[in-house]
Amino acid sequence: MRWSELLPGSAPLADDLVARYVERTRRAYRDQYLETVLDTLESLIQLSTDPTSVRLAAWFHRAVHQPGGGAAEDAESSARLAEQTLPAYGVDPIRIAEVARLVRLTGELATPPTDAYAPPRRDANGDVLLDAVNGVLAIAPARYAAHAAEVRRDAGDRTAAISRRYDEVQQLLDGHLYRTQLARQRMGTMARANLEAELAGLDSELPAPWRGWQQAALAATATFAAVAASVASIAAAGAPWQVPTVEPESGWPPVALAVISLVCAPLLFRSARSASLRGRLTAGAAVAVAVTGLLVAWAQVPATNPAVGIGLRVPLVISSLLLLLLAGTAALVASLLRTKTARFLPSRNLGQQLAWLAVPGVIALLLLLVVQPLARGYVLSSNERSEGPRKPAGAAPQSVVDGGVTWVSRALASAGAEEAIGTKYGIAVPRSSGVVEMVDAATGELRWRYSRSDSDEKPEIVATGNGEYVLAEFADVGYLLLDANTGKRKAAWPGSTRDHSIQQADPLLTGERKSRGSDRLHGVDTDGSNRWTFEPGRCTDIGAVATSDTVVAFLGHSCGQEPDEIAGLDLESGKKLWSKAPTDMYRRPVVVGGVVVVAEPGGDSDVPVALVGIEPRTGETKWRWPVPAGWSCRTLLKPAGRYLVVVDCPGRETAQAPKTVVTAIDAVTGQTAWQTTGPVNPRTRVAVTADGRVVSLSGTSRACWANVIDRTGYRRVRLPTGISCGRDPVAIGNLILTSGTAGVIALH
Repeated sequence: MRWSELLPGSAPLADDLVARYVERTRRAYRDQYLETVLDTLESLIQLSTDPTSVRLAAWFHRAVHQPGGGAAEDAESSARLAEQTLPAYGVDPIRIAEVARLVRLTGELATPPTDAYAPPRRDANGDVLLDAVNGVLAIAPARYAAHAAEVRRDAGDRTAAISRRYDEVQQLLDGHLYRTQLARQRMGTMARANLEAELAGLDSELPAPWRGWQQAALAATATFAAVAASVASIAAAGAPWQVPTVEPESGWPPVALAVISLVCAPLLFRSARSASLRGRLTAGAAVAVAVTGLLVAWAQVPATNPAVGIGLRVPLVISSLLLLLLAGTAALVASLLRTKTARFLPSRNLGQQLAWLAVPGVIALLLLLVVQPLARGYVLSSNERSEGPRKPAGAAPQSVVDGGVTWVSRALASAGAEEAIGTKYGIAVPRSSGVVEMVDAATGELRWRYSRSDSDEKPEIVATGNGEYVLAEFADVGYLLLDANTGKRKAAWPGSTRDHSIQQADPLLTGERKSRGSDRLHGVDTDGSNRWTFEPGRCTDIGAVATSDTVVAFLGHSCGQEPDEIAGLDLESGKKLWSKAPTDMYRRPVVVGGVVVVAEPGGDSDVPVALVGIEPRTGETKWRWPVPAGWSCRTLLKPAGRYLVVVDCPGRETAQAPKTVVTAIDAVTGQTAWQTTGPVNPRTRVAVTADGRVVSLSGTSRACWANVIDRTGYRRVRLPTGISCGRDPVAIGNLILTSGTAGVIALH
């Protein structure tokens, strides 16, 4: 009756539509659903502006439906069906377009938001149709429950259908449900009650995604903390308890602790998941073992002194016992919290799975970021001693080299001037017993002393930070940064930098040798952290020098036909500024007055063809100084203020007439400032002062002489007894240091 009045003479179309709604493949949106929509529509049709189009849209809106299909797909297919079939029955094209539009509207969520439904233009036809479609929400509760069950069954997979339907119902309840005021008054209360009842039922069927994560986290902590304790114990087995190692040092305690921890892992896992008395006793026993072990370990920690230090086994064993204590405590807490209701927790839900995934990651990070740094920090601080400073730093005097001595340091066993370095607060000298001493540059008196009980080798030291710090590399310890004024340790470089070599001390550059010659260059802060890393590729050796703002890297490629290269890098960021490929790789780079000076090689000879000044920021050649053809020794390049001091021999070296030529080149212009030749063996090691004097030592069994070559000429001065002429002099500023049997000697 409804259809005949709606579209006379179209019985075949009506039969086709009814057949579609009752076909056997459908599980939802069948003929009862259509009747509900049509009945609701008739109660609201007076609000529409085109009742015929709205009624036709209601008939067509679910005419096409695939099991498991969504509303959007059904609406689109049904709209196309209307567009294809209605023209055959003489329906006006404008009306067909309106019907298709209305059908497509039903593909969206048919409920407006509670606080956002205020369209500028009301769609009367659309509002009526969508409210009629949602009329199914307000049917009798029993019928609605059957309809909701059909919708879920039609969706396919039960778990996915419940979850999806839960979200849909929640969205419906969050909105107004109906667009017209009439529909809200007639159906709003019943519809909301039906939806709330369905939501409650869905909530009971949905798995609890986070329920029980606390118990899971405690069980995971109990298990993996015990495993981590075993790992720390195994690491402790290979480390000494004290330094130097006492032979034979028993190794079974950490091994026994590793076995106990490994056995505890499955036992504590079961205890954490059990509320029985046995489980709690097992967890309590693990706690008791850990506490007892901590007390014993603490009592056995060796007392440190200058000759005995604490080994890495001490903090590792203590860390292992603390992890075992954590594991036992977590299992005990989990067992105490487990109640009868907790026994029925979901076996595997999202919260519990995430807990089991997150806890081992957290424990691994705990080992890497907390336990390891704390263990290293404990060893570093326990084995160091810093004495001083005893007096304020004095100004370094200038050595005029007149045969006198300014001061002699106190006896420094196995220490000499060769390893001494100048700082802003004095002269640092390393000793073979793991000691760095700072002597006053003005008096030679000891200012401070830093020593380590866990190192008996002489550290290698450099000055950095514009003379504010001493960077000392101790064997088996790594790089330590000492305050040059107080001797206090300011930083310990990360363990990953222990194999780095110092390319330049100030500013700091380090080199890292990788496999297959793939070197890396690092710009490093004083605390050892990398600002940047430059890695040019495989088969590349790197050497580098730096000015105040630029690094000049020399890259030697040893594989393939790729030419050698020079590159400029920004000191702060490591960004590549320029690069070029010379015909032959330069040698012996030195920074003078902000210019990088290199030696242009001359074949197999150690004597370069020329010296080249390179502007570090651009890579351009500022000047080229040809080396005289007669020079025959290995050319020595030393900076002295704005001058480059070049030491060589002016002709073929002979035992009868040894000569040394010293040339000072202005680093800014590349012009020769002065040149002096002296009768000095060119093979003798020299020291170059800040004002350009070149000093070397020579002597016989009866006397020791100082040879001085500067812009005024050559002079020879006899030195007092007690100076070792066979050891190299060192220039710190304008102060000349030599070595003697009593320690370091400063020449007057």
